[in-house]
Formats: sequence, structure tokens, C-alpha cells
Amino acid sequence: MATHGNRRATLVATVAFGVAELRPDPEREQGWELLVGGVPQSYVDLADPRRLAFEYVRRIASVLQVAGPAGAPLRVLHLGGGALTLARFVAATRPGSPQTVVERDGDLLALVSRVLPPPAEVGLVVGDARTVLDRQDPGRYDVIVADVFDGAAMPRSVAGTGFAAAAARALRPGGLLVMNLTDLPPLAASRIQAATLRTAFAEVALLAGNAMLRGRKAGNIVLAAARSPGRLGVERLAAAAARDREPGRVLHGGGLDDFIGGAKARLDGPG
Repeated sequence: MATHGNRRATLVATVAFGVAELRPDPEREQGWELLVGGVPQSYVDLADPRRLAFEYVRRIASVLQVAGPAGAPLRVLHLGGGALTLARFVAATRPGSPQTVVERDGDLLALVSRVLPPPAEVGLVVGDARTVLDRQDPGRYDVIVADVFDGAAMPRSVAGTGFAAAAARALRPGGLLVMNLTDLPPLAASRIQAATLRTAFAEVALLAGNAMLRGRKAGNIVLAAARSPGRLGVERLAAAAARDREPGRVLHGGGLDDFIGGAKARLDGPG
């Protein structure tokens, strides 16, 4: 662990896709923030993995909480690693969960693993998210978490109908996909992405902060999708969104229809 005297120091390292920083939280003895290219990516508190600092991470966690009975292990595939915040959360809330994290930046993964060791049951894979997903056996996972970015945007390889179909195939019949994306008013990318997931999943919901949905700021949108209708636990998701310290809403059914409007699914291919 990086220290300076009796104080932890920021660790800076060149990784495959930029410059990474691990900054200690001065208010929490085992808290760390990961930045890549100066942009915050993850926050981890090794003493309390249930503590989730970022709004969108809490929304993803709310989906993980409805993915199975409380405390029951889940088989989870994480596409995109960062500092493994969500993998640590699952390990803490659902002990014994077999998890795999796929991260394309091997240098970043090595840095995080060295300074912030992952739980023993979390397997790490260096590779391309879509390539690894396409190789999975059908019906293998309870949950797939897609948090993959190339700069500020999702790569097209994980944004099209082909990815949606591959994710649905890799999930068991009751399995869930949860996806993080960034958007800005008028949320055109989110409308397209929701329409795209609907080509492969029986049920889709959108989770976002109220300011995002009112078109007042740019930020993160979370999409959740289920292979089976009625599987998302929308009422529980809505309750969690409403009581978050950054309150939000869940769009589902007719509300999501209205949000999508005339947006069309994104087909695989260039452009």
C-alpha cells in the first residue's frame, strides 16, 4: 500500500489506456478513489465494501439486490473492472458468489489488485468485453454487469443488438443484465439503448436521477433488463431510487415507452 510517513500517498501509474491515480480518502482510513485520465472511475472502502460513493453504482447495486434472495450467492460476470467496487459489494452482501471481472487494461487491473486486493472468489480476466462475452456458455450467469467505456462513451461492440442478444444468451432464464452509460440532454443515447435492449429482453427498466430525467445535467443512466417478464422487481427498484441521497426514478412499461418515443434499436456494425 502506498504510504508517506504515517500518511497514505496518492499512487500514480501509467497504464495501458492512460494515467491512473489511486487517491486515498482523507476521511476514511481504507477509502480510495480511482481516476483514469483525471476522470473519477471508482471508489472503494476496503473496510466497508457496502459503502458506495457514486450515484450510478448505487443504482446498479439496487438491481443486484433484486437479482436473488437476500444473501444468496449469484454467479456474476462484470464487463469492465475499474477498482472492482461492485464485485466487492457482491462479495460482501452475497458471500460465496462466483464472480468474473473482465477488464481490457491489464496494467490497470494489476495496479488495482496490488494496492486493493480483490476478494478471493473474484476471478480476473484481461480481455475485450464483447469477445469474452461471446465465448460464454449459454445460461451461465445470474447477472451480467456492463460498465464498459472507451473514453466517455460505450464502445459500439457493447451497445448494439448483437451485444444484447449475446448477453441474453449468457444469462439463465431468470437472469438480469444491468448496464451503465453516460448521456446528456435530451438523452438520445439512452433512448436508443433502451430500445436496443428491448430487442433481446422481455423486460427493460431505466434508472436515473431526477435531474437527469428533467434534462438539467449530463451524467449516468442505468438500464436493467430481464429475460423473463416481471423479473425486475420494479417496485423495489423505485423505492431504492426514491430514498437515495440523490433521489431518482425508474421508467418501466408505458413510462419507458413514452421515454423511448420513436428511437430505434442500434444495429451491430460500423458507425
